Amino acid sequence: MLFESFQLRSTPLKNRVVMSPLTRSRAASDNTPTNLMVTYYAQRASAGLIITEGTSPSPNGLGYARIPGLFNDAQVQGWKLVTEAVHAKGGKIVVQLMHTGRVSHQANLPAGAEVFGPSPEACPGEMWTDTLGLQPHTPPRAMTEEDIRKVIAEYACAARLAIQAGFDGVELHAANGYFLEQFLNANINRRTDGYGGTAEGRNRLVLEVAHAVVTEIGAERVGIRLSPHGVVNSAGAFEGVDEQYLALVKQLSALGLMYVHVLDHSGMGTPPVPAKLKADLRAAFNGPFILAGGFNKASAEQALSQGLADLIAMGRPFIANPDLVERMRQDAPLNAPSSETFYTPGAKGYTDYPTLSA
Repeated sequence: MLFESFQLRSTPLKNRVVMSPLTRSRAASDNTPTNLMVTYYAQRASAGLIITEGTSPSPNGLGYARIPGLFNDAQVQGWKLVTEAVHAKGGKIVVQLMHTGRVSHQANLPAGAEVFGPSPEACPGEMWTDTLGLQPHTPPRAMTEEDIRKVIAEYACAARLAIQAGFDGVELHAANGYFLEQFLNANINRRTDGYGGTAEGRNRLVLEVAHAVVTEIGAERVGIRLSPHGVVNSAGAFEGVDEQYLALVKQLSALGLMYVHVLDHSGMGTPPVPAKLKADLRAAFNGPFILAGGFNKASAEQALSQGLADLIAMGRPFIANPDLVERMRQDAPLNAPSSETFYTPGAKGYTDYPTLSA
């Protein structure tokens, strides 16, 4: 089943393998895509669908060093080269819109941008800056309702620019403790206004962003990534998490989104997303369902044959194997990824992994 074609709403895919979004930190200092990124994505165009690395819809969301944005014309032009290269090889590609929120350091942001989130508590831990080395996360400013209205508009604008850049759609990153999940998560969101305090309040921002983006570009072009029970960036489970996410996905289903994409990081040692919750989320969403988290060819085929998902996303195997789909098709050995080059500038460990034909 893994190598069968699939109709993803209005987008035809040549197989059911999805390239997961992978931050690689190769954008230019002004957060525009580079020619190196064009090569990288074109090399991996045999995936049924590529989901790009997290790409900020706002200057305020550029929390990491050298991640791309999608809020000005230079960025549109840079991404257009990427989408053209992927489409020329018969691939499909959506851009993941990732606002980092409180997972940020001021030194990584452009002039005039600021770190904010639902509440004023800093994200525990440190992050890399090119100018100061490792630094504790910058404490965020708690957002006002006016700030929230502005960021919803930024997501809608980024979605419009994504279509101008030639993308087949967008994925809203509401996982891994980034901005949208910061509002979803009761351990992070301490608000007492209409954007917090209850499950309904915590879901509100994600639903408003989804609605704004759907209004801009159409539901068949808008997917979303979720990681209930995820612990990345000090998220973590909380009382009522399963019920909250089920309610969220039922409302997203009513919008007719392109897909729901659920991430389980337990293969890397974190608590698993309960199997029952995954099944319940799949049942709650009337549309294509993607699972991600530690899959290989055998486990991906098993999940598809059992009806647990329509598509399977793989991350790290794509880093080291630009021709991953063909390697799986032939049961060929896989290259091992070099973790020390995951986030470093340059071609090493990025576009220099060998293919079978090489």
